[in-house]
Amino acid sequence: MTGPLLVVRGLRTEFPVVSPVLRRRIGTVRAVDGVDLDLGAGETVALVGESGSGKTTFARSALRLIEPTAGSVRFAGEELLTLPARELRRRRRRFQMVFQDPWSSLNPRLRIGDALFEPLLVHGLAARRDQGARVARMLAEVGLPEEAAARYPHEFSGGQRQRVGIARALATDPDLLVADEPVSALDVSVRAQIVNLLAGLQARRALSMLFISHDLAVVEQLADRILVLYLGRVVEEASSALLLGAPLHPYTVALLSAVPVPDPAGGPERLVLPGEPPSPSAPPTGCPFHPRCPIARERCRRDAPILLEAAPGRRVACHFPGELQAAGAPPGGTFPRS
Repeated sequence: MTGPLLVVRGLRTEFPVVSPVLRRRIGTVRAVDGVDLDLGAGETVALVGESGSGKTTFARSALRLIEPTAGSVRFAGEELLTLPARELRRRRRRFQMVFQDPWSSLNPRLRIGDALFEPLLVHGLAARRDQGARVARMLAEVGLPEEAAARYPHEFSGGQRQRVGIARALATDPDLLVADEPVSALDVSVRAQIVNLLAGLQARRALSMLFISHDLAVVEQLADRILVLYLGRVVEEASSALLLGAPLHPYTVALLSAVPVPDPAGGPERLVLPGEPPSPSAPPTGCPFHPRCPIARERCRRDAPILLEAAPGRRVACHFPGELQAAGAPPGGTFPRS
């Protein structure tokens, strides 16, 4: 296959807002609003943004765990959104997902060995007589002992459960792994272990990976490219080095400002955004970020910026890209408005 493994164009996912009294549709939540993404073979692309920015909805829509409203999703050159359910089920062995919560993503009534072997049975990739050997190899790959196969999920810690979730996702030898906030529910002490595990697996298996996170410190260790989402739209896209080293969108600057540093007292002043993200059911006019943007101007309130190429290999949706980063964050993280 030539070209990207995953090509998403104009993906849009909407949910109805229903009146609790008359049960009539009174509005629409546009959770994903026309997102494009290319993911190459062996590449890791990260989706970052605050909770509610549309990251998880985008990933689930691209894999048709949620049916999108519009757009195109091509995997290995084949359009997924028009596939019949039976054909889609056959393709699923090639793209798998690691879920955010290791406590709820495993069936509490299944022993770990059965949970790991189930995908192989569903897709007809192995016979029951092979279960012991196959499960032992899967457990070893994620750093768990063979005897773990006989235990139940409640007997494991959060980090161990997430290792099981990763092993289960890799059971069918997929080409694409979608990791949805895989370390956000874990203790800080085990996050680095899981991140290192994912990095090692991605390298050994030459996996393509879509990594979802709100933590840019974690993303920096894994991603080749980063897409920043705000209110269901991509506001900036670039290589990790470019985006983390010289962000152009004010929202990206704010996300980077929130990354913890070893010595907060000796570090730069933080940029604290006012308020909360607007509701996707009632987005603001113009730039969706302008109510919280420190450098918003009249044009921002009036005209929605288009995602355009600002330099080779990077795109940004901002009328004044790079201005906030060039100015630096003053004390208190507040900026005068024009």
